[in-house]
Amino acid sequence: MTDNQPAAPAPGGSLPLERLKQRADFLRAARARVVRASSFMLQARDREEDGPVRVGFTCSKKVGNAVARNRAKRRLREVARLDLPALARPGWDYVLIGRRDATATTDFAELRTEFARAVEKAHR
Repeated sequence: MTDNQPAAPAPGGSLPLERLKQRADFLRAARARVVRASSFMLQARDREEDGPVRVGFTCSKKVGNAVARNRAKRRLREVARLDLPALARPGWDYVLIGRRDATATTDFAELRTEFARAVEKAHR
């Protein structure tokens, strides 16, 4: 992709995704809805405004060494990239937290299914 070409639209939907980077945003999401899945944890927060969908990723040292944490986060980023545009609601923040011995080893199709269920549950 060159500088002249626009970015490709998100697969599966049209909602643009922004990244959560500020610690305060992660802390606000932690005080909101929490959905526990077997291979990750999802925190979801309605900002009560029409704005972009924001998503953040984190893995603690309990997940493993840097290699294991990075692998878990890569898998979570890919699941969010593929599925979140279609499932998310505008004005919401989502934080995906990796789990030890689960996020990096769970079958990817199962991880995507769990993610869809978790987002649906968070919206209830």
